[in-house]
Amino acid sequence: MKHKSSDHGGQYKTGGGRAHFVLVVCTLLYIINYMDRQVFSVILQPMKIDLGLTDAQCGLASTILIFGMAFFSFPIAYLIDRWSRRKAIGLMAIFWSIATFTTGLAKNFTGVLIPRFFVGLGEAGFVPGGTAMISASYPKEKRGWAMGIFHIAIPLGAAVGVILGGIISAKYGWRAPFLFFAIPGVILGILAFFMKDYKTAEQPDTAGGIKGFFTALIDVLKLPTMRWYYLGLGIAVFMTSSVLVWLPSLMMRVLNISEAKAGIITGGIGLMAILGAPLGGFLADFWQKKNPRGRMYIPVVAYIIGGSLLIVVVLTGFSYLGIALACVYGICAAMAMPAIAAISQDVVPVAHKGLSMGLAIFAQYMLGGAWGPYIVGAVSDWLGGGADGLSMAVMFCGLFGIVAGVLFFVASRTYPEDLQKVKDEAILAE
Repeated sequence: MKHKSSDHGGQYKTGGGRAHFVLVVCTLLYIINYMDRQVFSVILQPMKIDLGLTDAQCGLASTILIFGMAFFSFPIAYLIDRWSRRKAIGLMAIFWSIATFTTGLAKNFTGVLIPRFFVGLGEAGFVPGGTAMISASYPKEKRGWAMGIFHIAIPLGAAVGVILGGIISAKYGWRAPFLFFAIPGVILGILAFFMKDYKTAEQPDTAGGIKGFFTALIDVLKLPTMRWYYLGLGIAVFMTSSVLVWLPSLMMRVLNISEAKAGIITGGIGLMAILGAPLGGFLADFWQKKNPRGRMYIPVVAYIIGGSLLIVVVLTGFSYLGIALACVYGICAAMAMPAIAAISQDVVPVAHKGLSMGLAIFAQYMLGGAWGPYIVGAVSDWLGGGADGLSMAVMFCGLFGIVAGVLFFVASRTYPEDLQKVKDEAILAE
């Protein structure tokens, strides 16, 4: 469906070939984004042995990437709202790909830590910029569907990262996947410069500077829906980020298998989880038509079920039943993300769309996700490490998913009212 508009300066066109190009490029970049992140989990064990690291150091090397994303996500998103989304996406993709390449050259713990921070810094503004562009490129009734396609990248990128990364690592060493995965990010970053962007909305009170930044921040945080939303997201991502980092290592310890086999099993779970993103996007749009809070209910259901399943999966010791339930857990975790991304755009003014998603990135990591991998590693060390210590630490994460579902339910109470406040705002073409 293509909505007509006037020429330059008129209503921004939604749908059609330009929208699909934006969706394809951003989705492919998101896949590379997650490949670059998730490959780290499958090489964690051989890297630990090669560099002589502890579980806590391994967790910190993952956490530092998340800190890079969290600290810079909403300042960069604020600047993106006032500059150019497509240019920012292109530059950031090239930057994080170079940092990924550099990770593969590391000779010690510091050599891993610094490049991983810069990978996070490069990725900090991508999701806010990509989410804003995709949501603006499609009409509101198809926003959940478009976000569902976009968020296929999370399980797909994670699956490809661990499967391909595990195979490459087993054959050529743990450094090789980083060198290999950097190449497509640069190519896609160049293609991003050819996407069609929308016009930066004028917002005199938040036009620039520190004062403008904090005024925009307050505008978003005044919305009660978003305050509970950000808290729930942070708690949820404590669970999901920890599982993404530690699941392959846990299987290596419990099942006594290589990184290649652990990567294939984890990747298989991720590939099954691909069903979750489009399903979640479809259900979010469908439920919203039936209920003014419908889109908010998707993360409620997904995280409560997902958190409960995670505990059961670890208790089974990765039996066939446990791996099957792990697939369902992955589907649930992926189901929540399209609705979460769409909600971040639904209730905020056009001038703050990128900032809203930037705040979401900041919240999901600083309120939970950034600490998750490190805390799980530290708890594992405290409990004696090995398979038993890490199993207990990962099961602990399931409780966070359940709490997150409850917080999203609280957020759903004010969602219809906040949605009505911006229903008549227009998005203009460049």
